[in-house]
Amino acid sequence: MNPKTSFAPGFSPVERDLISLIGNTPLLPFRDEALLHNGVSFYLKAEWYNPGGSVKDRPVLFILREGESAGELRKGKTILDATSGNGGISYAWMGGRMGYPVKLCIPSNASTERIKLLQILGAELVFTDPLEGTDGARKVAESLRHESPDDFFYPDQYGNPANPLSHYTTTGPEIWNQTEKNITHFVCGLGTTGTFMGCGRFLKQVNPEIRLLTVEPDTPFHGLEGLKYQDATSPAGFYDPLLADEHCYIRTEDAYDLLRYLARKHGLLVGPSSGAAILAGIQTAKKLKEGTIVVLCPDSASRYLSERFWQAHFTEVQHALDSSK
Repeated sequence: MNPKTSFAPGFSPVERDLISLIGNTPLLPFRDEALLHNGVSFYLKAEWYNPGGSVKDRPVLFILREGESAGELRKGKTILDATSGNGGISYAWMGGRMGYPVKLCIPSNASTERIKLLQILGAELVFTDPLEGTDGARKVAESLRHESPDDFFYPDQYGNPANPLSHYTTTGPEIWNQTEKNITHFVCGLGTTGTFMGCGRFLKQVNPEIRLLTVEPDTPFHGLEGLKYQDATSPAGFYDPLLADEHCYIRTEDAYDLLRYLARKHGLLVGPSSGAAILAGIQTAKKLKEGTIVVLCPDSASRYLSERFWQAHFTEVQHALDSSK
């Protein structure tokens, strides 16, 4: 049921370039008798199947292609941007394949795995104040660009309209077709907000009755890497909070509880932002008699294996569900 996207035009299965494998990620059914009743179909959009390991491959490819098409990205330029990790990894591996050096501003508290991957891929890293998050990283990137404007291609993934366009063009249509046009609820975490805005606008266009739910941490200081508490950050220029039908706020520890449960009960290894979104989806499902819920999962657990929550004492997931209501 996967529709063909614009990522891989003209390639046969035996001659596909790595970049052509971006998109067309699977929709995984999720079933759990303790958490979900039979009237609700529950699916995970598994974005870790992208070659760079996350949803960020989609917008970064659109951003780089647009930069080349406009003549702003060309030989002799260095790709410069701020990142919390996943977007940077996409810049690094694609930049390397396309022949561009990559320089990234990243909060120093990014996961060890993300930092190591970026270094392995050859990106030059500028570590920024962890307390300022990606907003602080953006300020540093903008300062570097201002100092040497001729040296850098600075696309600013947090404000570039190619970010939501990538999801409007590919991710949204994939979900619509993969659910055979039966989706009733779309659940998505907010980072740059590009995934939610692109998918949400497409889904509302094809069926205005689809409910759109955003997922955020419940406080500005949290451990849900990749997500942002929107009221305490600089919103992306393309973000429209009015597009959402509902905003869900998730406690960090509740998401961690669910991550451990998913790993041990289902063998499902997802990252913290995915755990928060799945928890929001489960809470939504409990209120429904029927429906088809799709949860966008940005990445897997492979980039967070050194994080403390894996070693924490395992508690029943029901505690997380009850305490976060």
